[in-house]
Amino acid sequence: MQVHIIFKGIVQGVGFRERTRRMAKNLNVSGWIRNKGDGTVEGMFQGTPESVEQLIRYCESDIPDALVSDKILKYMKEESFDGFKIIR
Repeated sequence: MQVHIIFKGIVQGVGFRERTRRMAKNLNVSGWIRNKGDGTVEGMFQGTPESVEQLIRYCESDIPDALVSDKILKYMKEESFDGFKIIR
């Protein structure tokens, strides 16, 4: 399963990308994550449906000092990713 996701709220300046990268590695989810100029964080998550959903739930509620107020999900055709990267 592959999901393009945008997180809104307090998601920049709180370690959101790094914590997401670490959890993605633990869950064997590949893809990428990056900050956007409008204050949101954008990502592409790929893995089993269970692992992708678990990563999304983690991002929504378990990152200290982050407060996700909304998210936009779009399910995508799967691509090939090598690991999980932070894009700058």
